[in-house]
Amino acid sequence: MKRMKLFLLLLLGLLTGSANTFCGTHEQENFAENPEEKNSKPVSKPSKQTELKVLQLNVWMGTTMVPGAFGGLVDFIVQLDPDVVLLCELKNEGDLTYSYKLVNALKERGKSYYGENLTLDVGILSKYKIDNPEPLKDAGSILKASIDIRNQKIVLYSAHLDYTHYECYLPRGYSGTTWQKIEAPVTDADSVLQANRISTRDESIKAFLADAQNETGNGNIVIIGGDFNEPSHLDWQEDTKNRWDHNGVVINWDCSYMLAEAGYKDSYREIYPDPVRFPGFTFPSANKDTDVSKLSFCPTVDERDRIDFIYYHPSPAVKLTDARIVGPSGSVYYGEMRKHDAEDVFIEPKGVWPTDHKGCLATFRLKTAK
Repeated sequence: MKRMKLFLLLLLGLLTGSANTFCGTHEQENFAENPEEKNSKPVSKPSKQTELKVLQLNVWMGTTMVPGAFGGLVDFIVQLDPDVVLLCELKNEGDLTYSYKLVNALKERGKSYYGENLTLDVGILSKYKIDNPEPLKDAGSILKASIDIRNQKIVLYSAHLDYTHYECYLPRGYSGTTWQKIEAPVTDADSVLQANRISTRDESIKAFLADAQNETGNGNIVIIGGDFNEPSHLDWQEDTKNRWDHNGVVINWDCSYMLAEAGYKDSYREIYPDPVRFPGFTFPSANKDTDVSKLSFCPTVDERDRIDFIYYHPSPAVKLTDARIVGPSGSVYYGEMRKHDAEDVFIEPKGVWPTDHKGCLATFRLKTAK
């Protein structure tokens, strides 16, 4: 009898150990991708991992340009269930409560968020409490705030850069200030950049980089997302110079180039480095609920570009695991809504699409202390 009891106790112990091994939790032990590397290093104090999903979206004049746009935005946030939402182009007629209205609408759908928009143009939603929100000084429309996840501070910047002097139109034969056709495409990169720098976009990124340097120096994770109103230099090199009416132009656009020089990573290009196969266009997006004339500025050319981004600063505490373009798969080019003609895979809305842009979704794993 004693032997039988002992056998049953040992069997129960083995079953309990197996259950603990296979049940697990959402939070895993470390970042090691290589099993040999993982097993070769002793782990004295296991850390935890948390997934962080960040959505970025321009909502086109505060969701006033498409019938049912506000409800469509709420539906899409519910559909994606992101942890952080970086919004821009709120422009809600002097009302500073846009994010709070959005928070309340989401609450009615069973989703709990905090919200801030201290300017009329940019806002932040978060499932985590938002700390120290403030417009970034000398940076135009950039809202800075932070969240804390298990003692890991994450500093968020929601940006909407200057829309004037949109000079990626110059190589296509259109003015970036009047949006009218010009005599001939401008194909000298220096001339294009000179015109581009009349905007305040480069000053905004310089101000961001100066501020964020203090944050990364203190060990904080930094993420910036928004509508930059400027393409990425990664999308305008030799491999794309004869595509999308670039007319042979290779150009290192200022904002993306400065960010790359400072070590920041373009989340979409980190996952999809080939701009030919995965151009990731975000503007102008097709939208079946509005007229194409409201979406296209250069109706005789292919005006598609990727101008909406999520960047992050590399850190041992953060790992990018996925990046997607979100919104309708179709775009507007040659003055018409057309199907997508590359290999990008989109997360498409199930309801009304509220804007003329597509957005970005980046998924990170955070390595936290506890």
